[in-house]
Amino acid sequence: MGELTPVPVVLDCDPGHDDMFAILLAAAHPAIDLLAVTTVAGNGTLEAVTLNARKICTAAGLHDMIIAAGADRALNGAQGTAPEIHGESALDGTDLPEPTVPLADDDAVTVMARLLRESPRPVTIAPTGPLTNIATLLDRHPEVKPKIERIVFMGGTTGRGNRHPLAEFNIWADPEAADLVLRSGLPLLMCGLDVTHQAVAGPEVFDRLRAVEGTLPAVLAASLAFYGTTYREIFGMPGPPLHDPVAIAAIAEPEIVRCVEASVVVELIGEHTRGATVVDLYKVTGRPANVQVALELDRERFWDLILDAVAALAGGDG
Repeated sequence: MGELTPVPVVLDCDPGHDDMFAILLAAAHPAIDLLAVTTVAGNGTLEAVTLNARKICTAAGLHDMIIAAGADRALNGAQGTAPEIHGESALDGTDLPEPTVPLADDDAVTVMARLLRESPRPVTIAPTGPLTNIATLLDRHPEVKPKIERIVFMGGTTGRGNRHPLAEFNIWADPEAADLVLRSGLPLLMCGLDVTHQAVAGPEVFDRLRAVEGTLPAVLAASLAFYGTTYREIFGMPGPPLHDPVAIAAIAEPEIVRCVEASVVVELIGEHTRGATVVDLYKVTGRPANVQVALELDRERFWDLILDAVAALAGGDG
């Protein structure tokens, strides 16, 4: 039996402490061919998160990575960031080198459309921030939809939110974009808070991370410690959850998450519920299922993947 061909992936993100680990996992895992990293305003401003993406790739030695900047606000013009979680830079507490990886001349949507057209096989898109870029891609370039294998996104929740009581941050930040993606008819996998809150970094994770030699692991441990402090102070969680890498892990090793099929729609007009993902787990609405919803994570395997990726890239310039 021959080797499996890596899955071509475009990672659309808003780095962000957890996005940093998503980039590293996508770049290092042998089952993924990371075609590009595109950015969207979310955890921080577009300028901040794009700079962070370039710094992360520089620190990990990903000098040939295509990085393209996308939307600086939601489809309706709103702009919401998360300085209370990630700090003003969106990566506070993280000492990364000045970037040497350049920014692409074209915007994120143009770059994604070109990569989709040129790819010899369908591409998986992995959005781990607001879905603005993806919605814009589908609206402006409907001809590339057949070249999208599926969209595996971090966002949403079947229950409680983390921005509003029922709304998860990425969906809350641009509900109209999420609505467009969920109604696209494309294969979708949702990695929401139900599964990402299982990816909490406990003391044993910090011990393993600090045991990896090199500058990069030390930087990552300090970054994760800052992130953990904000999660403990705001949410009372015992450790920081690595939301975004769960979506990447689910692409690399699909068995790492247990999923169910469900109808998922986004609330757009509710006074108290705008941005909520309405997940019909018990099929009470009669709406057809449009999303695979991840509910359970193989936490031990997940952290093995993260630590393996860090070790593989620890020799990068930093």
